[in-house]
Amino acid sequence: MKIIITENYEEMSARAFDIIKSVVTENPSALLGLATGSTPLGLYRNMIDDHKKNGTSYKKISTVNLDEYEGLDVTSDQSYVYFMRKNLFEGLDIDLKNTNIENGKAKDAEAECARYNELLHSRAQDIQVLGIGSNGHIAFNEPGTPFGSETHIVQLTESTIRDNSRLFKSIDEVPRRAFTMGLKNIMNAKKILILANGAGKAKAVYGMVRGAVTEEVPASILQLHPDCTVICDKDAAALLN
Repeated sequence: MKIIITENYEEMSARAFDIIKSVVTENPSALLGLATGSTPLGLYRNMIDDHKKNGTSYKKISTVNLDEYEGLDVTSDQSYVYFMRKNLFEGLDIDLKNTNIENGKAKDAEAECARYNELLHSRAQDIQVLGIGSNGHIAFNEPGTPFGSETHIVQLTESTIRDNSRLFKSIDEVPRRAFTMGLKNIMNAKKILILANGAGKAKAVYGMVRGAVTEEVPASILQLHPDCTVICDKDAAALLN
């Protein structure tokens, strides 16, 4: 596990972008695993700026996203597919047909999980971007999720619902269930890039990097990945010193 500690969020985002750009430059047909939430927004802004200024192309790039709320799709501005289009895809030359995410409105949840697993089995992510939750979750894999898990429906914990409520008009609007890649799907990526910023993530970052490898801290499984880079600002890294 490679640890990079930055002064602030902007530097964290810039360092993350350097890694993503190197993947895209070396393999213009790469499969990028992407994440939602506030943490990767700076990375995505850098990707868009570079595309516009330097012409870095995403025409042949494909993507897979980690997760999606059950019951939401692109018609909801709180869905993750909407988030990705507004905050990244519309600023690039990527073909939306090459972007993949679970269908939050799938009538058969089990069949949708099987469909997404089949997609992930067919091709490994060249790099998977992750954030980390305050309770150590990655994607929506909450504490206690089996390390061997694949795409599944998860009941969100109260801490995750509370953390995500800032993006909704009220906490009551936050969906209680979501589709998520499993930990095994994430670990199958060739490279992993996990980002964390802010003092609120310091305990989770410590558990991920220095704690025991345990299902109670899902992110701790990343200690076992052969090519994982952690980039965090000094506030998120405070307990590592």
